[in-house]
Amino acid sequence: MSTTKPIQSALISVFAKDGLEPIVRRLHELHVQIYSTGGTEDFIKNLGIPVTPVEDITSYPSILGGRVKTLHPKIFGGILNRQDHEGDVQQMKEFNIPQLDVVIVDLYPFEKTVASGASEADSIEKIDIGGISLIRAAAKNFNDTIIVPSVNEYGAFLDLITAGNTSTVDQRKWFATKAFHVSSHYDTAIFNYFNTDPAYFKASEANGAELRYGENPHQKGFFFGDFDAMFVKLHGKELSYNNLLDVDAAVNLILEFQNNNPTFAILKHNNACGLATRHTMKEAYLAALAGDPTSAFGGVLIANGTIDAATATEINSLFCEVVIAPHFEADALAILTEKKNRIILKHNQVALPETQVRSCLNGLLVQDKNNVTDTQSDLKMVTTSLPTQAEIDDLLFASKICKNTKSNTIVLAKNQTLIASGTGQTSRVDALEQAIKKANTFAFDLHGSVMASDAFFPFPDCVEIAKNAGITAVIQPGGSIKDDLSIAYCNENKVAMVFTGTRHFKH
Repeated sequence: MSTTKPIQSALISVFAKDGLEPIVRRLHELHVQIYSTGGTEDFIKNLGIPVTPVEDITSYPSILGGRVKTLHPKIFGGILNRQDHEGDVQQMKEFNIPQLDVVIVDLYPFEKTVASGASEADSIEKIDIGGISLIRAAAKNFNDTIIVPSVNEYGAFLDLITAGNTSTVDQRKWFATKAFHVSSHYDTAIFNYFNTDPAYFKASEANGAELRYGENPHQKGFFFGDFDAMFVKLHGKELSYNNLLDVDAAVNLILEFQNNNPTFAILKHNNACGLATRHTMKEAYLAALAGDPTSAFGGVLIANGTIDAATATEINSLFCEVVIAPHFEADALAILTEKKNRIILKHNQVALPETQVRSCLNGLLVQDKNNVTDTQSDLKMVTTSLPTQAEIDDLLFASKICKNTKSNTIVLAKNQTLIASGTGQTSRVDALEQAIKKANTFAFDLHGSVMASDAFFPFPDCVEIAKNAGITAVIQPGGSIKDDLSIAYCNENKVAMVFTGTRHFKH
């Protein structure tokens, strides 16, 4: 049998009517028999176009408040019959089942209803039963039937019927693919609404944005997510895969400081190379830049408040890929957009996922997001020398950075400024020595500075190196079987040390 099929009949049962009128009018022009239900039937009648109620096929009314309309053998027989199967053809005649060449469905808006904060009863009522069944049936039988599974496919179907009243098997298979996406996405949303068992994980993301390439030019890359909900892109080139990773790291870091005085961070390869809190944003930016002006080249910049013209003027002399802030003064925006390719993002405060997912081996790793931020009430004083309040403030400042830096990491801070960090090292001693070397490179005085570690010290070597560099206070989670050795060294050398009880590994 030919893979090209005529369109002689259509069943239309949709929630979204926007964009439906031109489809109905074109089907009428093609002399297609239209069947429909409920509100869709009324919509078509109001256009002055003939429509046959589904009840005329089933000889059964819509029942249970509209919960059951299309769930009937004559409807599903009209969709699922195989036109090249002799037995199916005979049964279609025997039971007087009409052929349904096209099924157009748009499901009840379950996700939107849940997102609106609706009650459980209202959300349950928006779980579509008949519609999802029609979609699956028509998609399964794509050899003979066209399925238009959502308002998003109305345009493609209109293009098809504008060209004529036939379809090819490739076209029907394309619509079927869209249909199974709609079905699986819908079921995933419903499952996640009900699911309370963390051992089950389902996710469905649609409309991935193709990036210029992945992490490297020979790799393909896509972003799945609602970028426009999080940011208003005010200027610049398209974001790359690596830009997005850095933007993600920048946002998570700056959220640690969202309630602080003006704070500015500069990131490179997902790690902060500069961060400072000051009385003005300009002062915060200049202090952050001083932390490592070499690494800042080509970095991602983010502020926890408004970027004004004075700050923008300073930023403008630096080559940077992205600048992010919740607000930009008009004069600042005019300055920053002088560079054609510089990406300017206005950051909207939206909820971020509470679950982190990454590929691993032949599967996935899933974990709760690390939402613990160390506070003063978490600190356990474990040495005879106690930190001053200024040191406590710096310790907590350093801890926030440490939490958002690749392990193994050591962060050195002083006066609410990131002095240096050792990132992604295979030993904690290496991380500390890297941080000290970097601080010395940029002529920072480490005397009176503090040190944060993302995990405990298995030996007292790190606190000894820190003391010799001039560091006077240390924050770490504690928990080593040799904690007493580090504590004893700090007591003997008048170094204050506090434990938080929380490890902050970040791999």
